[in-house]
Amino acid sequence: MTYEEHLDEVTTLIFERFGLSEHAAIQLVMKAQAAGYFSEHDDDPSLCTQLRAEQDAKRVFKEYGKPAPATPTGGPAPGRRRR
Repeated sequence: MTYEEHLDEVTTLIFERFGLSEHAAIQLVMKAQAAGYFSEHDDDPSLCTQLRAEQDAKRVFKEYGKPAPATPTGGPAPGRRRR
């Protein structure tokens, strides 16, 4: 499969297996791609297999599916005291 087909398959597997919406699955794969997770796949098309897509779906969900840390609202900026 091509690099693009591989990304599509990883996205589909995340959507089907982990209960995310299609949009959320796409965003997750895009986040992993932006972080360089799929760089080797782009350089070496032999990595773009069904088995690897299944492995990548699990790993991408595990590593990039965590919610962003909560940011405080309405309080002082970190390191600053209220007056």
